[in-house]
Amino acid sequence: MSLSTDAIATDGPRADWRGWAALCVLMLPVLLVSIDNTILNFALPAIARDLEPSSVEQLWIIDAYSLVLAGLLVTAGSLGDRFGRRRVLLLGAIGFTLVSVAAAFAPTAGWLIAARALMGVFGAALMPSTMSLLRSTFRQRDQRRIAIAAWSGAFAAGGALGPIVGGFLIEHFPWQSVFLLAVPMLLLMLVLAPFFVRESRDPRPGPIDGWGILLSMLALAPLAYGIKELAVAGAIGLVPIAVGVAFGWLFIRRQKRIAHPMLDLTLFERPKFSGSLVVNLCCIMAYIGFLYFVSQHLQMIVGLSPMIAGIALIPGAVMSIASGFLVTPFARRFPASRVVPVVLMVAVAGLVLVAVAGAEDVWMLVIAFVLMGGGAGAAQTVSGELIISSAPPEKAGAASAISETAYEFGAVLGTSILGGILTAWYRAALVLPEGLPTGSADHARETLAGAMNEAEIVGGALGDELREAAAIAFDGGIAVTSLIGAGLLILAAVVAAATLGRSRKTASR
Repeated sequence: MSLSTDAIATDGPRADWRGWAALCVLMLPVLLVSIDNTILNFALPAIARDLEPSSVEQLWIIDAYSLVLAGLLVTAGSLGDRFGRRRVLLLGAIGFTLVSVAAAFAPTAGWLIAARALMGVFGAALMPSTMSLLRSTFRQRDQRRIAIAAWSGAFAAGGALGPIVGGFLIEHFPWQSVFLLAVPMLLLMLVLAPFFVRESRDPRPGPIDGWGILLSMLALAPLAYGIKELAVAGAIGLVPIAVGVAFGWLFIRRQKRIAHPMLDLTLFERPKFSGSLVVNLCCIMAYIGFLYFVSQHLQMIVGLSPMIAGIALIPGAVMSIASGFLVTPFARRFPASRVVPVVLMVAVAGLVLVAVAGAEDVWMLVIAFVLMGGGAGAAQTVSGELIISSAPPEKAGAASAISETAYEFGAVLGTSILGGILTAWYRAALVLPEGLPTGSADHARETLAGAMNEAEIVGGALGDELREAAAIAFDGGIAVTSLIGAGLLILAAVVAAATLGRSRKTASR
């Protein structure tokens, strides 16, 4: 549904001050989870220096959380619909807090990867619950629009604030602080949620679909893993992808046959719902991919401190937040099939600017991120409202889970595929200077961080040559991945133009 003409037919009572207080409480886990998807990009150089992970382990440190979370989101949303969304939210917050402390004291890369995976288990309980609780809290149409815009703004803000918060923490504290950030935020939510957030659940949940839960996990987790491996290890990644697709087919087949499915597949028959999912997926993939390379470039090539590098991204962060509210009046007046492609072209301009002008100029990167953040933030606000408005209220958790699954897959794809392409380009383009020791050469080929560390160890003219060669190879990969990101957003714009203008009647069965 669009923000203007496709609002829900029923219009319930207006929420009082307690409802708006609940919105503020529910925005805490939204901010945390979205911050968590980008904050490690800035902590990664410090983690790499301390734990010395390989290039594959570096991607796993970032991706383990998203991979596990993506596999469990549909299950968590269904459990929230049945047992209570607030209850699932609180259990997820408790677990996330405890595991975040364990991650902060990880002695090895393997420990940190395992902790990140457990964070994904409990993180899956947070996101679907917040959106479904928001919908049950704001039953009046206009209030619900404002609340969804605020939720979307918090989501975009978290992704943009991740590098800024990460830069500040890495500048003043050890890298472990990025994990301890979750503790005060979730403790505050655990204290306030019982007072302001009302419980809600599906009044007719039906029996638990144990086989459906198992099949959904066996489909989503291997699929996400295979996509990641396809970018890093090549064709071997097709094996888990095939496994995921096979179990996905079994899951869909079961959901169509049982009387009480855990996932309402008829939602996908609505062009606005499916088209909005594609828009969100492509936006997040391009956005996370941009942050993945720009955070490393600013710190390890330009030489900015983590804090200054984070400050450089503040204008883009502000624009990503503001654009979600600025686009709302236009979305009420014009169809989403026009609004979304226009704002996506603004984001495309930012990525093309990086590809054409290069990444050497910091001010150019700042302008590019303003365009990227503004366009992507506006598009996600409109498409996010369309996704959640398409589901019946009693299935809000499942619909929210689908939306968050698209987001997490976008985060996985942004770091694994775009990050993998960038790494492959870097290794192929890196021309090592003559006379470099064998061990130093091996570390330099692994990652940009490894090359910069070896350049500092080698020192002198040889170290300077290695540093320059690594910078040239990495920035060449930035140009390529920027163009790929621009292509993804153009694809999203085409899908939006083709699907978001379709009426609800033609899509319904």
